[in-house]
Amino acid sequence: MLTRELIKTNFTRIPTLRTPRLCLRKILPSDLDAMHTYAKKEEVSRYLLWSPHPTRDYTARYLQYLQDRYTAGDFYDWAIVPNDLGHMIGTCGFTRFDYTNNSAEVGYVLSPDHHGKGYATEALLRVLSFGFHELNLHRIEAHYLENNLASRRVMERVGMTFEGISRGAIVVKGRYENVGICSILREEYENM
Repeated sequence: MLTRELIKTNFTRIPTLRTPRLCLRKILPSDLDAMHTYAKKEEVSRYLLWSPHPTRDYTARYLQYLQDRYTAGDFYDWAIVPNDLGHMIGTCGFTRFDYTNNSAEVGYVLSPDHHGKGYATEALLRVLSFGFHELNLHRIEAHYLENNLASRRVMERVGMTFEGISRGAIVVKGRYENVGICSILREEYENM
C-alpha cells in the first residue's frame, strides 16, 4: 500500500529512469538555461497553472526551491533529457498522491522545440512503469485543460482512458476552466 514513507524514501533521492532515447533525472540548478529557454514562452504555459518565467533569475530561484523540495522528499518530477542532446527539454512526473486510494496524478511539460517527436509519450510511459512497479499504485490519472487536445492525445497513446470533463473545475490565471481527466489502472497497464 502507498505510504508517505515510501514516497519520501523514493523521492528524497529521486532515482534516474531510462528509456531507449531518454534519461529522466533529478532537475538541477545547472538546468537553468535549458529550463528558462522553454519556461519563458507563453505557448508553453498556455494550458498550465503557472505563468511564463519572466527572468533567468526567476528560473534560478525556482530551481533552487526545487532542490529544497527534493531534499524534503515532496517533489516528484524528473527532467526529460534526450540521450543525443544531453540537456533538459521538459519535465515529467507525479503531481500528487492519494494515499487512501493508492493512486496518483501525473503531469508533464515539453519545450515546443521538441513536440511531435514522441518524447512526452516515452517519458510518461516510463513514469507510469515506475508508479505501477516501484510504488505499487492501483490507478494513475492525468488532467488537462479542455482545449489542450495534444496533451490528451499523449495520455491516450500511453493507454489512458478518457473519463470526462469537469466543468469550471479550476481557476487558471483568473478564469474558470474545464478540466479533462484520463486514467489508467495497473491491470490495464500490465495488459498493454
